[in-house]
Amino acid sequence: MVVEDDGELRYGLSSALREAHFDVLEAASCTEAVNVFCASLPDAAVIDLRLPDGDAVDLLPRLRSVDDSVPIFIMTGHGTIDVAVRAVKEGAEDFLTKPFEMRSLVEIVGRAVERRRGRQASKLSRFAILPFEPRSAAMRLLEDEVERLRDSDCSVLLLGETGTGKSALARRIHALGARSKGPFVDVNCAGLNREFVESELFGHEKGAFTGAHVSKQGLLDAAHGGTLFLDEIGDIDLQVQPKVLKVVEEKRFRRMGDVKERSADVRLLAATHHDLLAATSRRAFRADLYYRISTVTLTVPPLRDRREDIVPFSLHLLSTLGAGDISLSTGAEVRLLSHPWPGNVRELKNVLERSLLLRTGNVIRASDVRFDQHAESAAAIPTTESTRTSSQTLQDVEREHIQRALEAERGRVEAAARRLGIPRSTLYQKVKTYGIQVTRIRMTVPRRLGERDSD
Repeated sequence: MVVEDDGELRYGLSSALREAHFDVLEAASCTEAVNVFCASLPDAAVIDLRLPDGDAVDLLPRLRSVDDSVPIFIMTGHGTIDVAVRAVKEGAEDFLTKPFEMRSLVEIVGRAVERRRGRQASKLSRFAILPFEPRSAAMRLLEDEVERLRDSDCSVLLLGETGTGKSALARRIHALGARSKGPFVDVNCAGLNREFVESELFGHEKGAFTGAHVSKQGLLDAAHGGTLFLDEIGDIDLQVQPKVLKVVEEKRFRRMGDVKERSADVRLLAATHHDLLAATSRRAFRADLYYRISTVTLTVPPLRDRREDIVPFSLHLLSTLGAGDISLSTGAEVRLLSHPWPGNVRELKNVLERSLLLRTGNVIRASDVRFDQHAESAAAIPTTESTRTSSQTLQDVEREHIQRALEAERGRVEAAARRLGIPRSTLYQKVKTYGIQVTRIRMTVPRRLGERDSD
């Protein structure tokens, strides 16, 4: 990640790193840097000391609270070296005094990234997809499948609904693979026209098309020795598909406007939410390409099918958002567990970000957990005979949370409803539905001295 408010200098730094086959993220302020860092967790960061909304010394603790293993380099002028030294004491890896040669920057960043990846490789557990041991059977099965790909170099096709985390899974597969020390380059093929996709993937020569004033290397060049991830490959133009097939089969490609063939030393990972097999029968996707990219096929389950992971995953996401000290109330957990999550992990992160803004203390309560209006209506627990079986686990979880809340409030329904963040009438209905014996709870859980029933 390069953080520099001077656009021309930022472009120069990023270009030098990209030419060295790094995947570069950019930011122009402290605020942008925090957002980019939290969303992507880069392998290294190069940050200018002075930024429009603060300086690197103030920014360091915010970034290190998210991930203190990322090496951070501070760029400084001669007159501010003392401040840069203070930044190093605060946790920065080192500082670079302007002006410096781009070659030196590339070498320093390269060594830091290699050290970080080495440390990460030594810490990789068999639980490669989630940052905690998965509780759901669906994710445990997927973990076992991913583990069998360790040190492999085969093509993998990832299937799943939008927002399920296919991109994150692709990065994990890369980290476990034989090319883990090489770059990981991803491109989203959705909504891109043929000429743009072709230029991005393969690069082009000067004059290859209108507006091609200079030659440009493509993402295949940038991914050399590593992994190329084609997200939403089902949307890639039919005319581009034969060229992708050539990369998979022959490890060769041509830049646009060039007759010279180049080597494509990459591993290909791809993802889609489409039914590609059905698309081949409609001739909307090439069958030969489908069979070559699907050497191994993995399906990422939607969030609604792995509800046991929702709460621990939410706590992890809060940590990545710099809110590791924030907890979830029982009512908030019930809200999260009761939602159908049509947007999957992406929607979960959005809801948690909104909850952080709405909270008034260090606990996210049920009233802080708000969904889009159309999602709220869909979040009601199904009660029809056709859906009762598939939602049984969710109902069991909700019953357990209600039981715990009532026990915590010694059977007082009104207090338990406040704890859960739901109306008292709703709680009475759920108590009746689940057959919870409130009287028994009142009898078995001892009261505090002087406490009286209020329900």
